Amino acid sequence: MAALTLYPQDERLEGGSRIAFNLYMITAVALFVVLMLVGLTMRMTQATWLTVSPVFFYKLLSMHGAGLVGTVSLATTAVMWYFLRKYVRLHLWAFVTNYVLFMLGALCIIAAIFIGGYGALWTFLYPLPVFGMGLWSTHAAALFMLGYLLIGVGSLLFYLDAAAAIIKVHGNLGRALGLQWLFGGTIDPAHPKAVVASTMVLIANSLGILAGAVVLVMSLINIFYPEVPLDALFAKNLIYWFGHMYINATIYMGVIVVYELLPRYTGKPYPISRPFLWSFAASTVFVIIVFPHHLMMDYAQPRWLTVMGQVVSWGAGFPVFVVTAYGALTNLYRSGIRWKMPSRLIVLSLFGWAAGIVPAIIDGTVRNNLVMHNTQWVPGHFHFYLLLGAVVMALALMFHVIGREDAARDRASDRAGFLLYFVGGLVFTFAFLDAGHLSVARRMATHLPEWTATDRLGSIGATLVVLGMLYFAIRITAGLLRPPPGRETLHASAGAAG
Repeated sequence: MAALTLYPQDERLEGGSRIAFNLYMITAVALFVVLMLVGLTMRMTQATWLTVSPVFFYKLLSMHGAGLVGTVSLATTAVMWYFLRKYVRLHLWAFVTNYVLFMLGALCIIAAIFIGGYGALWTFLYPLPVFGMGLWSTHAAALFMLGYLLIGVGSLLFYLDAAAAIIKVHGNLGRALGLQWLFGGTIDPAHPKAVVASTMVLIANSLGILAGAVVLVMSLINIFYPEVPLDALFAKNLIYWFGHMYINATIYMGVIVVYELLPRYTGKPYPISRPFLWSFAASTVFVIIVFPHHLMMDYAQPRWLTVMGQVVSWGAGFPVFVVTAYGALTNLYRSGIRWKMPSRLIVLSLFGWAAGIVPAIIDGTVRNNLVMHNTQWVPGHFHFYLLLGAVVMALALMFHVIGREDAARDRASDRAGFLLYFVGGLVFTFAFLDAGHLSVARRMATHLPEWTATDRLGSIGATLVVLGMLYFAIRITAGLLRPPPGRETLHASAGAAG
């Protein structure tokens, strides 16, 4: 069946589409290496193996937080585009515009931090950005926020183009989500999972980006017109509504790789089902309303919001993951899977997603949150599902694309790079989680001597991760820049892979 063809013709990248995709992915892997080096520098500083001033540390922390979240989103947006374009007509200009605005926004953020001295972290929590205490000016804070706005506008344009294309084919977003089959009826077996996942993302993340745009504009007005004050709690709610949905969208865009590629490597169909549709319908609602679990320590928060955040956080991570994990495991069972880099990365990404959910739910429980939220437990859980989940999903597509001309090969160097990244990722994330268990504070440039053991362990893990990502970046960049195979070569390699 067509769905099991390793390299179907409707996925072939040519002309402007190939150039745009390559720009996304090469930029992403290059930024991954640079930003991971920034993270390694911070961990080694906390471990006392490097000496970095606290002022510069917080610049690095601002760059690392804002940069890596944006870069993961850039990579997984390319994942969504790559597969969704088969089922609906996406305009290349929207995809390219998103990239251009991302790069302009990134330049603004870099200039704000390393030229303007901004160091108020990715959250830009009011009123900190306007009180730089001589370390940065209000203009630097404004430039940082402008960078966010540019990146958000680019994402929103891409989502609007995707929404228009989906509605044109399916009539409305509800039908694209498969809501008409939730309570009965015969599900169309050809209804693409990529369309369901993409619809969920553009509904939820468009709302999140709009919330972010509102608070960014409000904050910019306050910078230039200080007599217009903001409500700090309202601003914080909008910021975390935006931030939570933006980072969650990376997982739901990236997981399209599992639905599209796993059956090709197992050789078994991966059909759509009613539980699958229910899981995405539920998660569309949950991901929009779960953000108050970030604000449990704000005593002034309306009680109903805190209760909602608590209750929903217990269930928000499960619907899509459970259905995806069950479907993937049944697809893998007795499949005779082709164990190549894409399939290895797909399975690793499911593990990273699953393992990252557990500490997140633990921290999302009020009694635990009171003692763990301001510890390194939190960076432990989100590094777990990003580093070993969302990033790996994007890497799986990259290795699949560059494997088009040598699909039958399984390089020893790829296996070594995979092992380096996997082991390093485990050491790095478990060092954070152990530090959180020991109540090591997060976001501190200087650590007590009693805290440095986990810092040093994390630094070793981070070094392995950086080396693995450096190999991936070189391998992927070389593969993407290689001239595309001719149609005869393509058919021959696809046949060999089968």
